[in-house]
Amino acid sequence: MKHYLITSIGENKGAPRVWLQGSNLDHVGFKPGTRFDIKLDDARLVLTRSDQGIRVVSRKRRGESEYPVIDINSWELLEMFEGMSAVRVVMLEEEIHILPLASELRRQERVERTAARMGQGDPLEIGSLSHGGGIMCHAIHAGLYREGLDSRLIFANEIRPELLDHAREANDCWESDTVGIAAPMQELAFDRWAMAKLPGVDILEAGIPCSGASLSGRSKRKLGVPEDHPEVGHLAVAFLAIVAAVNPLVVVLENVPQYRDTASGAIIRSQLRDLGYAVHEVVLSGESFNAVEDRKRYCMVAMTNGVSFSMNDLAVPERIPVTLGDALDEVDDDDPRWSTMPGLKAKQERDKEAGKGFMMQVFDGASTRIGTITKGYAKVRSTDPKIRHPRNPDLLRQLTAGEHARVKQIPERLIDGLCETTAHEVLGQSVIYGPFMAIGALIASALKRWAIEGPSGCQQGDAALIACG
Repeated sequence: MKHYLITSIGENKGAPRVWLQGSNLDHVGFKPGTRFDIKLDDARLVLTRSDQGIRVVSRKRRGESEYPVIDINSWELLEMFEGMSAVRVVMLEEEIHILPLASELRRQERVERTAARMGQGDPLEIGSLSHGGGIMCHAIHAGLYREGLDSRLIFANEIRPELLDHAREANDCWESDTVGIAAPMQELAFDRWAMAKLPGVDILEAGIPCSGASLSGRSKRKLGVPEDHPEVGHLAVAFLAIVAAVNPLVVVLENVPQYRDTASGAIIRSQLRDLGYAVHEVVLSGESFNAVEDRKRYCMVAMTNGVSFSMNDLAVPERIPVTLGDALDEVDDDDPRWSTMPGLKAKQERDKEAGKGFMMQVFDGASTRIGTITKGYAKVRSTDPKIRHPRNPDLLRQLTAGEHARVKQIPERLIDGLCETTAHEVLGQSVIYGPFMAIGALIASALKRWAIEGPSGCQQGDAALIACG
């Protein structure tokens, strides 16, 4: 390859036009007056220098200089590029190839792959990044299934191998041949050998770690910008590299709401657009889906252009009254988990006197909501939610892992066999289950409609942030 360029497709006399000129043509043997042939070859146009060619390179003068010009203005030759605004031109020695943009070919590839799979009634294939215990993955699978689409998990990437081992045993979205990849995402993304082994998937879902973007994470490390986080601030790069490699029809990304306004969020949004996706964004709240924990999560769905999709169609359930009591276990009055927690109460008083404003969060069975429960809940920190004894207000306790799962609507079987500390870690860094099950169902509805109607023209999908609840 001697030259590579992107050029626009114009129009002249009612027909598409590709206009090439300049010294690059001269450099590869297409000088003014040179004869050449044009032929269609495997979805590309090939110009070959030939002394017996039926076409001739034109010339254009600019001052004392003379430039070669090739003007292709023909429906017959350029019909394959209909609907495209630009093409790529690859120049070899005495040969020029005009073909669709690589991003357009990738779009066509994923459209054809998923359309064929749905046409044959085969399960959709899913990849998962930052899998954790696979809770979001499970919710999306369940939503797809609710709308009549089966799916299978092809690979799951997670930095902690013990969580992959657990998910393989407890998470029923795993298959016997699901590939577990226990490695940092950034290591996987640039391992050419490993990435070459991964097939293209229909849906790629990810929960990029939020430590750099969350308010607490930025405050704790005194980060100027989220991307300064030394461990996870750069993972947008690895995420996009994997998207490019497995070329999914649909991308689902979740994070804290603040992630939308980070540099990483902006880069992901723009790069996905340039890869041929329409980006749709929403902030999902637990309360809107009748969860006791009102955790809010940012969700991005990047849908391949040509598949009609709108967050406005997200099915939000009718509001029903819920209380924390619905999720609590029966714990005996004299159970050792009850405690006066004197150390934490003393700390609360010291914080109050210091004007820090840190207060304990105490709830009981009548509470209609509970504060956000994070992955470090097992550390018994002063500001994490506590449960008040039903008869002795001086006694408090932590939630059990089972209760933690219930306030997030997560099936408890997904944490079966985990110790309390690890279970709280898995749950605390996950999502509320109901909203992401609804996202899975919404994707399924869009794909079923698309499969019936057939691929259409590119949709216009300006990103819009919708607050649910």
